[in-house]
Amino acid sequence: MSIFPPFHAYNNSMKTILFTGGGSAGHVIPNIALMEEIFNKKLAKVCYMGTDGIEKRLLKDYDCPYYTIACPKLIRGGGVKGLARNLRIPSDFARAKKQALDGLKKLKPDLVFSKGGYVALPVVFAAHKLGIPCLAHESDLSAGLANRLCAKKCETLFTSFPETAEKFKNGQYSGAPIRPAVFHPARNEARKKFGIPLKEKVLLIFGGGSGSKAINEAVRSHLQTLTKKYVILHACGKGNLVESKNKRYLQFEFIEDMGMAYACADGVVSRSGAGTVFEILALKKPALFVPLEGQTRGDQTENAEYFMFKGLCHMLKQNELSALPAAVDTLMQDENLKARLAHTDFNRGNEVILREIFKVLGI
Repeated sequence: MSIFPPFHAYNNSMKTILFTGGGSAGHVIPNIALMEEIFNKKLAKVCYMGTDGIEKRLLKDYDCPYYTIACPKLIRGGGVKGLARNLRIPSDFARAKKQALDGLKKLKPDLVFSKGGYVALPVVFAAHKLGIPCLAHESDLSAGLANRLCAKKCETLFTSFPETAEKFKNGQYSGAPIRPAVFHPARNEARKKFGIPLKEKVLLIFGGGSGSKAINEAVRSHLQTLTKKYVILHACGKGNLVESKNKRYLQFEFIEDMGMAYACADGVVSRSGAGTVFEILALKKPALFVPLEGQTRGDQTENAEYFMFKGLCHMLKQNELSALPAAVDTLMQDENLKARLAHTDFNRGNEVILREIFKVLGI
């Protein structure tokens, strides 16, 4: 299925925007949200530069030029092997920047938009060297390393949190880019698609684009308890399906239409990457966030705690997943949380960011 028309279908006089960012779905899906709106407005062409990783997989249905480069990634921990790989970063980065330069000269974008992650770093540095204007967006409360390094090369660094923008001279609070499609599906239509009766309470569970071993194991170890009260809609990640005869347990490697999944759900259990958090809260869904621990700089914990202290979500530490059923029941019975969510209005960053993109392009 092709979602965008091929480049040759566009007006040749249109400006070109190159998007970059990857390493996780959280660095790609916000880009897709903006790309879809740009296509719908028919004001510019879009293309992408990233690795042969998750960003390429998520963009496989988008018929836009995709230029593949190899990017080095900082290894957090990993012992001697991790240290050895990190020592190769300078030379690997130089090669990645050269590949990015070649790609930019071929695609000839008028603007680069970066969503961050290690994938974006050589692209932004190469674009700056060529004099191509760059914009970027930071999703998390604490800016990631790539965006901290890229910020000086960009005209504006947009942020999902107002506090983050204050830490950069060129920071501007925009809110988070969110896919318009997640807001549209009707509950009845979504329940029909998944074969779930309207009377049932549905719990949507997922652990990010690649799934979460810890969450998967916790769900399955407590499956009988959970499914006594809820129908479980579980996106467990590629290669993580297991045999189950429980008819109230619906498992998928990856749910392509998350709008339908959200529409089904009465509550959500998920990791707390910023893109996921803002989608769920914008949809006013009660959420139990389980931050990823030990493999990140702690950004997911910060995101979850930020909104937990505002009374807009619940949080469960990964090492407390044995208490998952009780935590889910507490979430689903929290009427005060539902009332607070009903009165929230999260700023979708799409409009603010697109306005600046078109301003820079002179459109």
